[in-house]
Amino acid sequence: MNKWLFTGFLLISLYTPQEAPARPLKVFVSILPQKYFVEKIGGDLVDVAVMVEPGASPHIYEPKPKQMVALAKTHIYFAIGVPFETTWLKKIAGTNPNMLVVHTEENIEKIPMKGHHHEGRELEGDHHIIKDPHVWLSPPLVKIQARNILQAFLKVDPAHRSLYEENYNSFIQELVVLDAEIRAAFKSKDKKVEFMVFHPAWGYFAQAYGIEQVPIEIEGKQPKPAELQHLIQYARERGIKVIFAQPQFSWQAAQAIANSIDGQVVFVDPLAADWGNNLRQVAARFKSALK
Repeated sequence: MNKWLFTGFLLISLYTPQEAPARPLKVFVSILPQKYFVEKIGGDLVDVAVMVEPGASPHIYEPKPKQMVALAKTHIYFAIGVPFETTWLKKIAGTNPNMLVVHTEENIEKIPMKGHHHEGRELEGDHHIIKDPHVWLSPPLVKIQARNILQAFLKVDPAHRSLYEENYNSFIQELVVLDAEIRAAFKSKDKKVEFMVFHPAWGYFAQAYGIEQVPIEIEGKQPKPAELQHLIQYARERGIKVIFAQPQFSWQAAQAIANSIDGQVVFVDPLAADWGNNLRQVAARFKSALK
């Protein structure tokens, strides 16, 4: 009798105290850095797929058929306001009426995506102001995105509130540390300094840390010969020796300027998967170029 009682007790102890783990939430994000944010908050509770594949541009991306099929089994889609969403987000939402679509850039005040000055005007013109979508490159703004991500998880999966909130708090602390590190790196500068980039992806980063980007192109538009010459002269006058480019864009114009100023092209990737370490490395490269 004691043997059977012990066996029954053992079976009860195996099944009652622990809740059976839920299957991971199927989640889609638009770009790789978002995967970093979502996994920090969702942890093992989420399975994250990325729409814009490595090496592709979020400006002109078109979802693959297999991705559209996968959306039918997706619980949450995290948008971020990159250009391809203008065309595709409604179609993406239409694949799955039960999928929650979350705008992680909500509550972020976007800044104009400015071109360089040339003869007193902006490259984009007076009547066509483009809002900068690169909100994921500023740690202070990522705090807002993290909050939006947390709220989505709490809505879809409230049973795991405590885990999501614990992960969220840890991630916020990571952002605080990263922000402090980068802020300290540029604090010693006694005046606003400039760095030249091919594609103007770093406006929010520059705004957060008191530096300024000088873009070569905007929205894929190459500079005209007169504008290119203006940029070369601009770089010479300010002692700029490094032109920053990113892997997803053609960078011949950047190389042409670098050759003319006896400088070099250095690659920085705003879409790197390891967002935290990447931002540290980019900050170090910017600081080195500003010396």
